[in-house]
Amino acid sequence: MAQPNILWICSDQQRFDTLGCYGNRFVQTPHIDRLAASGALFEQCYSQSPVCTPSRASFLTGRYPRTTRCRQNGQDIPADQVLVTRLFAEAGYTCGLAGKLHLSPCHPSTTPAVERRIADGYAEFHWSHHPAPDWPSNEYVRWVHEHGAQYRTPPFEGSRYVRSGMPEELHQTTWCAEKAIGFIEDNAPYRHPWLMSVNMFDPHHPFDPPESLVRRYAAWLEDVPLPDYIPGELDNKPAVHMQCHGGAYGNAGNFAWQDMSPSDHRWVRAAYWAMCDLIDRQVGRILAALESSGQAENTIVVFMSDHGELLGDHGIYLKGPFFYDASVHVPLILSWPGHIVPARHGGLAELVDLAPTLLDAAGLPAEPGMQGNSMWSGLTAGSLGGGRTDVYCEYYNACSPGGNATMVRTERRKLVAYHGTGSGELYDLGRDPLEAVNHWDDADYSADKLDLLERLCDRMAWTVDPLPLRRAPW
Repeated sequence: MAQPNILWICSDQQRFDTLGCYGNRFVQTPHIDRLAASGALFEQCYSQSPVCTPSRASFLTGRYPRTTRCRQNGQDIPADQVLVTRLFAEAGYTCGLAGKLHLSPCHPSTTPAVERRIADGYAEFHWSHHPAPDWPSNEYVRWVHEHGAQYRTPPFEGSRYVRSGMPEELHQTTWCAEKAIGFIEDNAPYRHPWLMSVNMFDPHHPFDPPESLVRRYAAWLEDVPLPDYIPGELDNKPAVHMQCHGGAYGNAGNFAWQDMSPSDHRWVRAAYWAMCDLIDRQVGRILAALESSGQAENTIVVFMSDHGELLGDHGIYLKGPFFYDASVHVPLILSWPGHIVPARHGGLAELVDLAPTLLDAAGLPAEPGMQGNSMWSGLTAGSLGGGRTDVYCEYYNACSPGGNATMVRTERRKLVAYHGTGSGELYDLGRDPLEAVNHWDDADYSADKLDLLERLCDRMAWTVDPLPLRRAPW
């Protein structure tokens, strides 16, 4: 059997509950929903960081953020880290990328030309970290200019927290799809396998979908639910929660909860969902190209995101040192007709497991330094068996605000430790799925706290780098 192609679609900052197949009744995501029905949907998959760069470094290496030493946004991934895309390239795959990579600083002050790269295996590299025209090497912006247009996101009439994005035909998500379709069609005549990374920037803030898509929500805006926030719930949580309640990233006025009206909250949510609707439309085009080129039967399709978005839940927008499910619970779907048994997997899973799983599917060995576990045998059997008993996430001064925090989560409990402060969070998810009541200092939960702290200590210990390998007894 020929090795499978891999179509790896990774959105940015898309929380798990933004697709119809995950229970959202407002969005229009028929193409991704059909993909999920034809493959494996993970109901409880978690990223290893609530922030872009450490999460991406983790799932692209199959190692935890602290192990990769790429723990923060704005930090260079060390050159000795082995990306799974490089392993596929070395095994004869043609690898391509469209959109974002973000394994090194991508701020215009430090990136005048293009993102720094290590040996990543990409033979085609169509780079656009985000759509704004901050770099001359932003291929998306050049594409917009080639179409006789200028990148513009004017104010949106409904809310000052939303922008009117580029029209659908000129949107960055559409450009990513165009590049993917070209790559798929160009490689169809050849016998070698390929891997295509499609990394659109949406639905990452700013919230700027095409106005035609967000206006769909206007007729029933009052039905859009307000964020899950109970006034006073932050009073017994670590101080950083209240700090960001006054403004995302601790910046006063940046999506400050108290300044936003119910209409503002609803429009932001509608805009975020509209960006997810656009992703689905473009995924549909990519899947159609895969089908029409005759490659669908031998292609693994992955749909996922790097982390979530608070979206006003708990009185906070965007992201930071927060491990609410809105921040770290992400969609993960894998499909390969005739090989992956269609199933909804309810057990706990981590994105760090994805790289060894894809290698296993292609009959390739895992890199010795990988720490994730292959799920391939379970995917082909339709059951993952016992699976993980807990999931683990890290935040090491990853963005603003700073600080170091880690999380461990079981099916029914979640613990977050804010290291060096003596503070933390403990949630009884069975009774409190919205994570509103913090039991960190609750004596009735002392046994749960001890169990979770022991689990957290074990998980932190197991992030020790397996490399270099032992060569002799002494």
